[in-house]
Amino acid sequence: MARERLIFAVFLTCVWVISAHAQGVLSAPAPPPPAADAALMHRPITGVDASASDTITLTVPKGTALQVILDTELKIQKVGQPVHGRIAEPVYAFDKLVVPAGAVVTGRITELRGVSGGRRTLEALNADFTPSRMVHIEFDDLELAGSRHIPIRTSVTPGSGRVIQFVTAGEKKTGVKDAASQKADQAKEEAKREWDNVMKQVHEPGKMRRIMRYAVAQLPVHPQYIDAGTVYFAELKEPLDFGNEPLTPEIAASLNTPPPPGSSVHVRLMTTLSSATARKGEEVDAVVSRPLLDGNRLILPQGSLLKGSVVQVQPARRFSRNGQLRIDFHELVLPDGLEQKVETSLQAVQSGKGQNVKLDSEGGAEANSPKTRYLTTGVSVALAAVAFRGDPDASNGDTAGNTTSRTAGGAGGFKIVGIAVGVSVHSQPLGMAMGAYGASISIYTHFIARGNELEFPKNTAMQIAMGTRPPEPGPLR
Repeated sequence: MARERLIFAVFLTCVWVISAHAQGVLSAPAPPPPAADAALMHRPITGVDASASDTITLTVPKGTALQVILDTELKIQKVGQPVHGRIAEPVYAFDKLVVPAGAVVTGRITELRGVSGGRRTLEALNADFTPSRMVHIEFDDLELAGSRHIPIRTSVTPGSGRVIQFVTAGEKKTGVKDAASQKADQAKEEAKREWDNVMKQVHEPGKMRRIMRYAVAQLPVHPQYIDAGTVYFAELKEPLDFGNEPLTPEIAASLNTPPPPGSSVHVRLMTTLSSATARKGEEVDAVVSRPLLDGNRLILPQGSLLKGSVVQVQPARRFSRNGQLRIDFHELVLPDGLEQKVETSLQAVQSGKGQNVKLDSEGGAEANSPKTRYLTTGVSVALAAVAFRGDPDASNGDTAGNTTSRTAGGAGGFKIVGIAVGVSVHSQPLGMAMGAYGASISIYTHFIARGNELEFPKNTAMQIAMGTRPPEPGPLR
């Protein structure tokens, strides 16, 4: 009996131990959730309180373009030659300024690529025996305040490397403007002032230097320069890390609020746009390059996306009719993936000076022919006329015409080489032929040939007004 009681007691003890262990497992607290990812894409959505442990990584991601402007002219000499420039547009990470405008950037020439034989022949016919070579540049050092140097690896975007100007849209003729329109105009003026301040750091050559450069460029053999003010889009091959910051409940709550009417955002195109290849309805994306603030509230962080499309397009045509484009952004995508419908209009854009871009009040962009084409063509026609006129009163025995008329014809057709031929070869018909060639080429190029295409390379900076409906666009001309 005692033995059976002992076995029964041991059995009850085992049952009690197993039961207690099971209850402990079931009542144990659930394992803590994985720590919040520091990446912005995992931040809390609106309506969810951000805990004190949530942080935002202040990183300039791979592929971000640093807009580098050369502050002095560069005479091309050799591969490995140093290149010096400055940041033209400030760089942000989420809502923090991490690279201010004016920061020094240095690099070097990595390749000098010669021109093709066909182009070399054409340039030689135009008295240019040293045609411009293609220059490849890489920037590898960024200097911040306090002489802090950050090594960078970059790749220059194709299509950049031009002297840039800041073009604003024309004023809308709508009478009395509402508060949103006035706010948009103020933002446009402020952006123009910012660009002017950047250009003050560029040491542009004086008038005499420009005259000398022009004269040297007319010689058959001449050095190659890159002008001060030339802008390169240098895309980062590796991200830049600037630490992190807390994600406060205030920031989390304000991010998904609609942009106030009249707000302006700075964006960069993510793809190349050209009036020659674009099609109506083609998708166009841009990334917000600066955070949008409403007072002290963050509305849009850097890295938000704008999605849109080509609304109208007109390629360049004969008789110097230039290319035109009109784009419209209609959807905003925040870094957490939330999408919002928006109404926008193009306020300002950076473009190459050679395109002479003009923006209308509806946000349409058009390339314009330079006004100097009239002067250039007039000079060519005048030189040809002098060559044809000759000198009927010539008394020096040169029946082919005087030296002045032959020289004028040569200058109009073949620059310095033509002048030399006109002086040395006593042939009035030759001078006339060279003058006629120069005049006809000038007339064809400036008034008969196809006009200029409108091109915005990848990473072109734009300013977009949000929250205001643009007027219905009229037809392109």
